Amino acid sequence: MTSITITDKAAAPHIAHWIAAKLQQALEQSDGEVAITVPGGSTPFPILEELVKMGTGIDWSRIAVWPGDDRLVPEDHAASNTGKIRALLEPVGAKIQRLSENGLPPHFALAWLGMGADGHVASLFPNTDPQVDDPQMIRRLTPDPLPPEAPFDRITLTIPALLRSDNLVFVIRGDDKMAVFNAAANEAHDLPVARLLRAASQPVQCFT
Repeated sequence: MTSITITDKAAAPHIAHWIAAKLQQALEQSDGEVAITVPGGSTPFPILEELVKMGTGIDWSRIAVWPGDDRLVPEDHAASNTGKIRALLEPVGAKIQRLSENGLPPHFALAWLGMGADGHVASLFPNTDPQVDDPQMIRRLTPDPLPPEAPFDRITLTIPALLRSDNLVFVIRGDDKMAVFNAAANEAHDLPVARLLRAASQPVQCFT
């Protein structure tokens, strides 16, 4: 397991500045396109809004944004992560990618994740038994139980796809979730987040 840096009580602008610095670094080190993956749910969008408003000179036209997972609903559905990401980042020039079971995700400069209280990351819920050596980079899955706030089948990046990244960053709000994350970091359970962290060799940053 790699080293994990935890920054407590980080506000959205602080996290946005951190992400902007990583994006600028990746753009400077590459002549081509830079890919990142971002989570859905309610937590990331205020941070993404700050990132867009900052005016840091990020060349969004060279950035491809992949959702880490999505609900299998049309993009104009309120539960669509892709639709929300597209509405926010496409107007500034980013290229938004849809997840497809036949797709091949790139190496990510940054893999940004949330985590559920049950230890799931992306849509890799405990019942799906995600493996670090999964031969597929993208899978269609059914959480069990289905989350009542989003009772849909999912499509998700797998652990190997998330590990193809230069940096892993988590934004985790709430003491209950942080207890699960800290236990994963200490290898005290085998939930999906623990499997990911155990296999990670890149730097891991967690904001609370």
